[in-house]
Amino acid sequence: MFFDDIKLGMTVDIAPAVIEKEKMLDFARLYDNIPLHTDEEYAKTTPFGGLIAPGVMSFMAVWAKYLEVDFFGEELLAGRSTKIEWLKPVFAGDVLTGKATVTALTPRNPRNGLVEIRIEASNQKGELVLTDITEAVVKRRTEEEK
Repeated sequence: MFFDDIKLGMTVDIAPAVIEKEKMLDFARLYDNIPLHTDEEYAKTTPFGGLIAPGVMSFMAVWAKYLEVDFFGEELLAGRSTKIEWLKPVFAGDVLTGKATVTALTPRNPRNGLVEIRIEASNQKGELVLTDITEAVVKRRTEEEK
């Protein structure tokens, strides 16, 4: 979808992402190897009462499902930035669902513009667990394509 076709407030639902324990542990051991994510006995002593998923892994599980929507198609040029906020812990077995909403449109030049997308992800209890603001660089229509 070209930048010129995107409207503020457009939304897309994101399919459920299941947080599988073994994948969670594998990710944690590789990228966030702290006891809260990898040591069950230690995690039981924390305020969470058990292992929690690394925040980035939780986000990436939702992000992968968002990418399946292919919102921009071939008109996506690049990502520019992302800002993730974690609001609640995510546990093994949680099912995260989300919604992506276009929250800003900024023309940059005749060739492309910035699209700001806000992603909100909730667990199976309906609790908001994370938000993300991502900026994407998206092609604009050329004069020939208008």
